[in-house]
Amino acid sequence: MGKTYRIAVVAGDGTGPEVIREGIKVIDTLSRKSDFKIDWIYYNLGGEQYKKCQEILPDSVLAELRKVDAIYLGAIGHPDVKPGILEKGLLLRLRFELDQYINLRPVKLYPNVASPLKDKTPEQIDFVVVRENTEGMYCGAGGFLRKGTPQETAVQESINTRFGVERCIRYAFELTKKRNKQKKLTLCGKTNVLTYAFDLWERAFYHVAKEYPGVKPDYAHVDATCMWMVKNPEWFDVIVTDNLFGDIITDLGAMIQGGMGIAAGGNINPNGVSMFEPIGGSAPKYTNQNVINPLAAICAGGMMLETIGETAAGQKIEAAVIKCLSTGKIKSLAAGRMGLTTTEMGDFVATNL
Repeated sequence: MGKTYRIAVVAGDGTGPEVIREGIKVIDTLSRKSDFKIDWIYYNLGGEQYKKCQEILPDSVLAELRKVDAIYLGAIGHPDVKPGILEKGLLLRLRFELDQYINLRPVKLYPNVASPLKDKTPEQIDFVVVRENTEGMYCGAGGFLRKGTPQETAVQESINTRFGVERCIRYAFELTKKRNKQKKLTLCGKTNVLTYAFDLWERAFYHVAKEYPGVKPDYAHVDATCMWMVKNPEWFDVIVTDNLFGDIITDLGAMIQGGMGIAAGGNINPNGVSMFEPIGGSAPKYTNQNVINPLAAICAGGMMLETIGETAAGQKIEAAVIKCLSTGKIKSLAAGRMGLTTTEMGDFVATNL
């Protein structure tokens, strides 16, 4: 008998429960054909729960989440809750408390997926962004002076430690070596303007590079990175960057790979509990209409399996998604225009495992 994994499910808001349901369907179908089992543990966290009790992430729940093998997240964001409350209180708190210091974002164009880069093929859009996930501008360091007056001053600080920067860079070098493609790792920064933070990043980057003679270290300013992602995405293999720049360029990456409907990501603690999610938001206007695209959530489930040690199973999910897209039966990744319902999309992937 194979291993049983305890996976926490935070389906979240809006269409989150619908896409997570299809991801669970696919994983359960696969587990019945494989030598592992999933024990799903459901948590009611998100906007509706916050509205009821004014509590986002109880300490008792956080203590339980520290003991699971992974977290499967749907989407967070509620139209009746002020933006930032749920994001900081749930998403950022989980990332920081569970030390999920890597945000991993594959940017991959699949067959029959429309990209705004009309002349690019799946072979040319296939790279990974490694984003530092627990430092930088998102630490919440800073404050206001004379708030609400004409002399108001706001300060937001970017916190970068050698420890945090170096462990992120080292993860990126290991990933580049493992991918075994171009074996090129690009540091995305802004050394000509952010002369303190990215001086630290650059020195750490080339220091660690000495340990990986088989990987070519490369550098690009963040503005140039955005330009080349559009003009020549084939130049990239793995990109490593800080929290803020990573947040921005991964959304650009989602667009060139066909949109949020196919973009999946992981918040990784290589030695602890990681969390996996579709990149798209909660899309509340489509809630309970059975029209939302679940492929990003399904792909996130594949990433989760790979990360917890079921590599072959995770790869089978991606292969099934590619097979489904290759048939041409999926007309679009946009909600309501797929040619299939949300549940039919989940069934389609499950039957192609």
